Amino acid sequence: MLQLTRTVPVVFTQTPDPVGAGFVDSLARPGGNATGFTLSEYGISGKLLEVLKEISPNVTRAAVIRDPAIQQGIGLWSAIQTAAPTFGIEVSPVNMRGAADVEHSMQSFAQLPNGGLIVTGSGLVLVHRELIIAQAAKHRLPAVYPLRLFVIEGGLMSYGSDSLDPHRRAAGYVDRILKGEKPADLPVQNPTKYELVINLKTAKTLGLQIPDRLLARADEVIE
Repeated sequence: MLQLTRTVPVVFTQTPDPVGAGFVDSLARPGGNATGFTLSEYGISGKLLEVLKEISPNVTRAAVIRDPAIQQGIGLWSAIQTAAPTFGIEVSPVNMRGAADVEHSMQSFAQLPNGGLIVTGSGLVLVHRELIIAQAAKHRLPAVYPLRLFVIEGGLMSYGSDSLDPHRRAAGYVDRILKGEKPADLPVQNPTKYELVINLKTAKTLGLQIPDRLLARADEVIE
């Protein structure tokens, strides 16, 4: 849509990196005809590492599946890499371009012990989610996914933004624009609600005992 018009007001939702994608000049001052709500922020990287370590304290290595063709894949990987030493975890990127990348990289990664998996969001990851979940199970890798959908389909756990909240908040921006405000003057907002979802059946299959403190923090527990 933004490639088609520079005049019609646009309110986007769940956009990974609107600055990197060129949709806006900055989050605070969008500067054009578009504004809206991001999918996540890079500060989430520490939380992804934290919950992985909590659910599997023996993890000292983590493969990070990312799409290097999108800005979020580059930016979030960099943030995870920076935060990883704090949690005593060595991270390795898995560049997601297709199914073969996942199978080959995870097979190689799983040859050494104490491994885990962090999956960052992208269209390719959604398309290949069944394969990724199956490979994590095959190699017995505790994994953190970006969306609840992965956990419903058998993934161990997810930590990510509430997928419905930005759409509710976007209605407020649409109302303000219809009343005369300009998208350029409405700052792009990061998520305010994140959710932790845990699949107990998958945890049992992996031989993991979920700490009570983590279960208490979970927004949803699938049994």
